[in-house]
Amino acid sequence: MLITFEGIDGSGKSTQISLLKEQLLEWGHEVEVFREPGGTDVSEMIRGMLLNPDLQIDPVTELLLFSSARSQLVAEKVLPLLQKDVIVILDRFYDSTTAYQGYGRESMPIDQIHQINAAATHDLTPDFTFYLRLSLSEASERTKNFEKDRMERAGESFFEKVFAGFEHLAKTESRFKTIDAEQDIDAIHKDILEILNPNL
Repeated sequence: MLITFEGIDGSGKSTQISLLKEQLLEWGHEVEVFREPGGTDVSEMIRGMLLNPDLQIDPVTELLLFSSARSQLVAEKVLPLLQKDVIVILDRFYDSTTAYQGYGRESMPIDQIHQINAAATHDLTPDFTFYLRLSLSEASERTKNFEKDRMERAGESFFEKVFAGFEHLAKTESRFKTIDAEQDIDAIHKDILEILNPNL
């Protein structure tokens, strides 16, 4: 089973992924977690470039770099683990590329991005995508003291478009499970388990 988490920065993805992994291990499942971009030597090197605030990267180049990192992660780690019936949890996947590079950067038409996403994931689709929905104002409050990487310095109008992208995906993709990320941590965790448990 492949489970992905999506949402804008500050939505609590890392916290919920950690809680979910702990619970699944308690229930006797094998679980592996990876972040995007990252998870392999090649992907981590690409991550370093993508998040480096000193670099200026063309929007199309940015999209292709994220996709390259993803392709390596899927080929090297994700597909082999899924073949062994390991539950794989990803902190972001191709929906982030659609939202950030598609809606946010407007780097190329969305239908072309869908084609690139399919190639970069080797046609792999998540079983569940948990969209932790958080307002932009609350996200800004939660992350105001964080050191900002290159992506996080993109500006308010950029993030408004990213949020709109996630909202569109949540309405059009049946695998998207929207969770109110303004709830407390335990309530969010409970919502996730209630959705997953019948399908394990």
